[in-house]
This record gives sequence, structure tokens and C-alpha cells, in this order.
Amino acid sequence: MRTKPSGFGSRSRGYDTDVSRDVIAEPWGRRTPYGPGERWPVRVDSHLAEGLSEEDVDRWVPTAAVLHSNGDGMELAVKDGRIVGVRGRADDRVNHGRLDVKDLFGWQANNAGDRLTVPLVRRDGRLTEASWDEAMGLVVERSKRLLAEQGPGALGFYTSGQLFCEEYYTLAAIAHGAIGTNHLDGNTRLCTATAAAALKETFGCDGQPASYTDVDHADVIALFGHNVAETQSVLWMRILDRLAGPEPPALLCVDPRDTPVARAATVHLAPLPGTNVALMNGLLHEIIAHEWVDHDYVREHTVGYDDLAALVADYPPERVAEICGVAPERIREAAALLGRAERLLCTVLQGFYQSAQATAAAVQVNNVNLLRGMLGKPGCGVLQMNGQPTAENTRECGADGDLTGFRNWANDAHVAELAELWNLDPLQIPHYSSPTHAMQIFRYAENGTLRMLWVSATNPAVSLPELRRIRSVLSQERLFLVVQDAFRTETAELADVVLPAAMWGEKTGVFTNADRTVHLSDKAVEPPGEAKPDLDIWLDYARRMDFRDKDGQPFPAWHDAESAFEAWKRASAGRPCDYSGLSYEKLRQGGVQWPCTPERPEGTERLYTDGKFFAHPDYCEAYGRDLITGAPAEPEEYRAANPDGKAMLKAAEYVEPHETPSAEYPFALITGRTIYQFHTRTKTGRTPELRDAAPESWVEVSEVDAAKHDLTEGELAEITTPRGVVRARVRIGGIREGVLFLPFHYGYWDTGDPAGQDGHRAANELTRTDWDPVSKQPLFKTAAAAIASADGGER
Repeated sequence: MRTKPSGFGSRSRGYDTDVSRDVIAEPWGRRTPYGPGERWPVRVDSHLAEGLSEEDVDRWVPTAAVLHSNGDGMELAVKDGRIVGVRGRADDRVNHGRLDVKDLFGWQANNAGDRLTVPLVRRDGRLTEASWDEAMGLVVERSKRLLAEQGPGALGFYTSGQLFCEEYYTLAAIAHGAIGTNHLDGNTRLCTATAAAALKETFGCDGQPASYTDVDHADVIALFGHNVAETQSVLWMRILDRLAGPEPPALLCVDPRDTPVARAATVHLAPLPGTNVALMNGLLHEIIAHEWVDHDYVREHTVGYDDLAALVADYPPERVAEICGVAPERIREAAALLGRAERLLCTVLQGFYQSAQATAAAVQVNNVNLLRGMLGKPGCGVLQMNGQPTAENTRECGADGDLTGFRNWANDAHVAELAELWNLDPLQIPHYSSPTHAMQIFRYAENGTLRMLWVSATNPAVSLPELRRIRSVLSQERLFLVVQDAFRTETAELADVVLPAAMWGEKTGVFTNADRTVHLSDKAVEPPGEAKPDLDIWLDYARRMDFRDKDGQPFPAWHDAESAFEAWKRASAGRPCDYSGLSYEKLRQGGVQWPCTPERPEGTERLYTDGKFFAHPDYCEAYGRDLITGAPAEPEEYRAANPDGKAMLKAAEYVEPHETPSAEYPFALITGRTIYQFHTRTKTGRTPELRDAAPESWVEVSEVDAAKHDLTEGELAEITTPRGVVRARVRIGGIREGVLFLPFHYGYWDTGDPAGQDGHRAANELTRTDWDPVSKQPLFKTAAAAIASADGGER
């Protein structure tokens, strides 16, 4: 048996703990069953460095998880100025003390021996150590020269979903306000841009309608492309505890793989990748045909029903079965679960967001809840999930292509309001066209119109599609690349300037999870060497650039985390993501869901409880797009179609993916995640327990396909697409026939070849440069591939 980690599950404050659990082999722990409407029982998980007990800890510092999007409330253990462990917060509304396996071990990355501790600059082709003055001097000199010679459009910023709200707000103010560039986006474009887009299309604005507490009440939970067991394991613990209790909910799982969620499901649908819209149209067809529609709710609170009903009438289960490769009776069975539910909770994640017609498919899930009238009540709602811990903040603050505070780029009054907050001329804030999304930013870098790119807390040299192209773009002599990170990543190896950044636990700020819960993360320890918080780096840049507002005062006006938070509160006031009732002091007591105002200091558990939406033409965040072409709607068009700001039922035809299997490439290739790793393993790959639990990539193949291609468990296989080749060990599993799965986490930093010429294990060597027309999210799950043995029969 695997040895239990020292200090795990130690008795904590009299709460129930899971002392016998092997957290690598049993990542979800034992069950604490409960029934509908009951409170989820507390179970406190903890892990300390070997040989330490809780009595040895000098102090506990409040924070929340940063290696997934669930937002687990936790405390960092500090001893002798170092982080030495974690424990869950029993009183936190999100996790009731439980922690994900990455929460329990991931803190060790802060103490890794290869942290960046001084700036680096490229001299004679090599990165060498430099002072902060030299490094920032190079960045400022290049910025000023490009602004003078080419204007704001020569500068671009690409950030993360793992920083703090205060940092995103500052970056948005600098990029959109001080510089006036339209080229600012986050790597949230890769994971949950479709969540935001789908919410805007249906409700006129971002913001999750439901709450995690709806798991406590639902009688049907439907998960669409959402492998919650591995992406949000604590939320899966909550679902498992409901399943183990009295009156358990029924589960619907839509996923081409045989995941833990699929194995627990009442109904599992495994459609062919790229056919999600057809499947959803089939489910909606059945809901309408069987009169499982709350017509009073639809009539009073929505627009668009007739068009939706007319379109899905052409998608009976038999037609959908031919497109999706799913039996018609299974489609009917799934539709009956949705249609007969009394309390329906739907969730959506990457299986929809990263596949063909991403936004159109996610919008159809919203349509299910609207047709059933399942919004704003306990157990009823939709969660268009996030993939990263602070993805919600990137969107709220305007660091991902949105306008700060969920304001509308196409609404001049909203732009003027932001300009007043920043004390800038409205013309200084670019709103002449849609904000530049990440894939377009890299195209501009490729063609030379964008000449400086500042990358913070993300690793596009592993995470973006078609990596050979991305390496070529980032390596151009004419592109001045600034990388701000805690480690020397694959992207940092290509930079002209590398700035050492502080990590979580080494700085203060707030961040918001997938159900709108805001947590405060207090500084627990000092960053190593000369590393600085991202907020301090950007404020230093602003001062060196001498940015000023209309009155000649330094811009941004704030100077530290708390003053930045107070400025953000003013920017959010009156908008859907209203933080005006929050404070650092309040958040030290635990997480609170926005909107939180002086009138509603306790926060807001669910949105749209009154059937009123953020969709009024004068208030909405966006006027919407055509779900097929992505063409934006004009303000007058939106106003005419939805003058009262109701929720919008939007229909979409099924369109075949741009790349489909062929004789040469007979498989559909999808990428995804494993519970033990996060993103490009910058942190989890430096954590011994997590690294050893999933040390290398693999390719998942069905039993039928393995036999057909003479593949056996554990042998090395070569996976090929028109973009490149990857080698991975074979895992024979329950994935549907005709589909291959590769985890996307594995890059080159620990292969000894950061340039990526050796190893051939990064899944994104194979993926396409293609994106959804509405959300602009890359389509990582639409490649055609081939597979063959690569080791001559060795196992």
C-alpha cells in the first residue's frame, strides 16, 4: 500500500477528519452522506510537511485554492517564514473543510529550488541575470519607442486566470486606459471564454446564475462536457455525498470518455466530438415535444421561443443519433431526466467549450433551464463553469477582452462611465472595434503589427494550439517578448526580458471562484530573492512610464493591494459584479458571493430569483452575436428584439466541424486534464506527490480500437495529425470508439529541452489553429488523428 503522507488528516479543531485516506489513490476520500435540503457535513482535510504537527505551526493564514476553479477555502501553515502545509476551512461555504489533492500538495511549489529570484535579460542570445532597473529600463524604453513610432496597437498583453482581482484591474487600467491598446486578453480565452459568451448570449451579461449549494437541493444534476471528478474534485465530493445519502439525485453525463462521472451517472451519453449542438437540439426537441416546458415562465421571462421550437423540430432522436453516434433511446432517456426533473442543476465545461460550435452548444444548455423554468430557486440553475481559480476576475476586471465591470464595449455611456472612474478622456479607451482576442493577438505578432508582447503567469509555448507555429511566433527577432512568471517556463526561455514574480501565499489579494464566491488570500511569506507581486511590477511600470490622468496625477491612482481593491469596488458598484459591500476585513471571515452591496452585505446566493435579468439594452454587457457566424448584433437590433431585457432563447443549426476523421487520420482527437496536474505543470510538476502520480503523458484508446491497431496497454504509441507528432504510452479504457484522448499538461521543461525539439509529448503539437466564432475560444477537441505503435512491441 502507498504510505499515507505525514501530517495528512491530523485531528483539527475537533472537526471530523479523514485520517485513513491515501489521497493519491483515493482523491475523493470517504463519504459523509446527506439528504436533499440538508447541510453538507464538515470534513477537514489537511497536510503538513513531514514531521510537523499543527502544534508546530507558527500561524495559519487564510486563502483559497489556486490549482483549480472550485475556490476551496483553506489556510496556509507557516513556520520559520516558510509555507509548510495547508488545512481546509471548516466554515467555508464552498468546501466545508475538504481539499482537492492538488490543494493538499501543491503549496510545495512555492518552496521549489528553481524559482526565479532575479530579472533576466537576453544578451548575445542568452538569458543572463540583471537588476530590476536594467530589466524595467529595457521594457520602458521599448514601450515608449513603439508608442512613438507605431502607436498603442504595437503593444499587447497576455495574462492568466491565476492572478488576483487587484492585479487584473490594474493591468486593464494600464493597457486599456493609460496605453490605449485593444490587445489585452487572458489565457481564460483557452478555457472559459465560452462560459462568458454563453451567459452573455442568454442573459445579456456574464455571471453564474446558480450556486454550489444547489447540489444540496437538486434531484437531477446534468453535466455537459464537465468531468467534475477531476477538474473540481471537491464539488464532486459534494455530489458523491448526495449520491450516498437518502433521495439521491439522478445524474446525466455527456462525455465521450468513461470518466468517474460517467460511471456514477444514471444516463451517460458519449457523442462523437464536435456534435454537441446536434445532441442538445435533440434533447430540446424531446422536451418541447413532450410538453415538459414551463410555458408561463417562458412567456413572462424570455424571448425567442417560437424560433427555437421551429428549429429543434428538425432534430428528432433518430436524426441526432446518426450525427452523434448515440442510440435514439438513450437520447430519449436523457431528455426524460431533464424534462421530468423538479429541481434541475446543469453544469458545463471544456467538453463543450473547446469543441466545435462551442458557444452555440453551451447556449442550448441555458435553453434547457429556461424552458423548464429552472432558475433562481434552490436546486435549480446553470453553472457555465470556469477552469482556473481566478478566471471570473479576469472577465470582471476587463483583463480578457471584456470592458471593466461587465460594461458594454459597444455602449458609449458605459465607456464614458469607465473614463470618468479613471479620470481619462473616453477617446483614450479603445472601443472602435471588438477587443482583440488571444488568437488574434498572436496573429498580429506573427505578421509583425504587434511588436511587444507582455506575458504574465501563463505558458503559451505549451498551452496554445499548434505549438510549432507558436514557438516560431514567440521566437521572432522583431517581437520584444516580456515574460513575468515564478519559474523559467518554456515561454520564458524565448523571452527578451524575464521578470521574477511572487506566487500565491507571497502577496495579498482577492479572487473569485466559479459560483461567484470571493475569497481573500493574505500574504503568508516573503517571495524569494528579488521576486515581486505582479501588482507591484505593473505599478512600477506605470510610474516609470509616467502615466497620468486628465488632471496630471499619476495613473493608476492606487499604490498597493488594498487601495487597488477599494478602487475596484468603486468600478464594480452598480454593475452585476458589485463588490461595494465587501472589505478585506469581512473577507477574512470567509468567502462571500457577489453581488455584495451595503444593502445586501451577506452577498447573493443565486441570480435571477425574481425572473429579472441583466439584459436591458441600457445595462447589458453585450448585444450578442450570431451563433453560427459570430457576427455582432447592432444595438438597435438588440433593442428591437429584447426591449424589456428578458432572457434570450437562441437557436443554432448543427454545423460539421472543420476537420473530421478521414482514411489517413481516422480518429477524433480530444485533449483534457487529469486530477493530479494543472495546466502546463509549472507548479504541479514541481510537487513530488503530484509529479509522481502522473509523471508522463498517455493516450487513451478504446478496447476495440486498440485491438484493431494492435496496441497493448503501456506500449509507446505515436499519435499524428497534420500539425505534428506526439509519443505517449497507451491506456486502454472506456473511451468511445473512434476517439483518442491526450492530457494537455505535458511540455518540455523537465525533459532537458525547453525549446521543444525533443520529447514530443505536448498534446498541443497536434491541435488546430481554429476557434469558436462567438467566444473565440480555441477548439482543442476537433483534430483528426492517426495512431500506431512506436516501440516495436516493447512494453
